[in-house]
Amino acid sequence: MRDQAAGTRVITLLLVEGFSMMSVASAIEPLRSLNRLIDREAWRWRLASLDGEVLAASNGIPLPTEKAETALIGSDYVFVCGGLRIQSVDERRYLALLRRAARGGVAVGSLSTGTYLLARAGLLDGYRCTIHWENRPAFQEEFPDLVCTDKIYEIDRDRLTCSGGTAAMDLMLHLIIERHGADLARRVANQFHHDRIRDERDNQSGGRLERLANLPPPVRAAIRLMQRHVEDTISIAEIAERAGMSARQIERLFLRYLETSPARYYLSLRIDRARELLLYSDRPILEVAIAAGFTSTSHFAHWFKRLQGVRPSQLRGRVASEAETVAAARLPTPQPSS
Repeated sequence: MRDQAAGTRVITLLLVEGFSMMSVASAIEPLRSLNRLIDREAWRWRLASLDGEVLAASNGIPLPTEKAETALIGSDYVFVCGGLRIQSVDERRYLALLRRAARGGVAVGSLSTGTYLLARAGLLDGYRCTIHWENRPAFQEEFPDLVCTDKIYEIDRDRLTCSGGTAAMDLMLHLIIERHGADLARRVANQFHHDRIRDERDNQSGGRLERLANLPPPVRAAIRLMQRHVEDTISIAEIAERAGMSARQIERLFLRYLETSPARYYLSLRIDRARELLLYSDRPILEVAIAAGFTSTSHFAHWFKRLQGVRPSQLRGRVASEAETVAAARLPTPQPSS
């Protein structure tokens, strides 16, 4: 389809300290490629921050930005670009900025953990949203009333949330399809050896999802029960019965297909949930232990160390240390020479 759209659409990428470079690059590059293919500036992007400072990505690479208040003038979209965690520093200013943008008719979105700021600003009430699969358990704990799916991205009216990484490319390709047609979008995708443009129906494939798809139905049913009962744990005997298996069958099938016992698999699910909460939430370790189905912190710490190689407190301390390192990497905004 020939491009017939007039004018330039402007996207502001609002960077948060420690933002994901992969998400930002995956959002920008399809737009750059589209502009080159049609030989005009159909899309323009702006990198913004609260004060127009230089911000470091999670990989330590610094990027210059312009002040968000200025960048948002004339913008059609604003996407909050998160990283490993959203820190509380300056959070009120981010929330106020996003609310003003939404009131002004700007379509509001997020990449990766940026969904947290949209939720805290109240901009996702009544909307579907998504977030990276690692962050989803902690996000659902904090916002139990929001509809957070496991899709690679969600577009619900003027809210566009994305799970981050290469999914940002699929989201931008969707915007290109809407404005320029599927043929041009495929040509853009081919520039990046992106074989298939994924859409809102595609689930995230992180964690254990791919492996589960090939398991026998009774095993998948047992695992779904385990996933639904992480905090309020149930016995393996009850899981087997509800999944239509005997105790002997569930042991045999788990050993055959997963090379572990059902009890050990269930434990690993709970420890994984605890790890996600330790990394992506500020909940006290006792609350994390309870959310993972443990009745004591000592029992929780023992099994966490056995399966993760570090104690819960050590992991939480490592997260704090990484956050300090990223903050220290912030470069001062260059001052004009006198």
